[in-house]
Amino acid sequence: MPQPTKNAAKRRPAATRRSPVIKAAKAQPAPHTGAEDDVKITALKLPPGKLAGDGCLLQEVRRKLGFVPNVLKAFAFDDAKLQAFVDYRQELVQNAASLSKLEIEMIATVVSSQNRCFYCITAHGNAVRQLGGPVLGEMMVMNYRAARLDKRQRAMLDFAVKLTTQPWEVEEEDRARLRRAGFNDRDIWDIASVAAFYNMTNRLASATDMRPNSVYHGQAR
Repeated sequence: MPQPTKNAAKRRPAATRRSPVIKAAKAQPAPHTGAEDDVKITALKLPPGKLAGDGCLLQEVRRKLGFVPNVLKAFAFDDAKLQAFVDYRQELVQNAASLSKLEIEMIATVVSSQNRCFYCITAHGNAVRQLGGPVLGEMMVMNYRAARLDKRQRAMLDFAVKLTTQPWEVEEEDRARLRRAGFNDRDIWDIASVAAFYNMTNRLASATDMRPNSVYHGQAR
């Protein structure tokens, strides 16, 4: 039988020749920086309010933080609501009897994680990173049970989670567990107040598609 010559492949019909496969490089999506979230803060179109004192409250916040949290901008359509929000939050954070700022932010983050609130997980997870370190911040966002917490903090967060996910099941044994962990009745009120407040803000943020400031994503990493 005659052997095929070296040029046999060249004489094949064009349809049977193998064409070299050139793989086009896949276009890589542009990295999401979150910068657009500083422009379009919510899905609602609400005209800005007058802001008593020419917005001095927001100016003071900017002076302290270097930026204005988007949640305050979202409330700025109504000066009375903005002031009420700021005042109540300040009362919770500054005047809790024995909860530290870190513990308050831990409650806020864990509650927000249960509610899958993107804004609040981002903002308060960042606060925990700044106050308690990056690892603790990630644990509060993902699964607080993975953190090596003391008995006091674990009881505090367990109570806040139950109050968030199954409030109708909270009963005397839950309060007794907090007392055994070292909390008094005023502390129980404060833990419940913080958890309730951030459940409220979670729902507002989710209802309006509120977006966190892009600066949060890179802080305390």
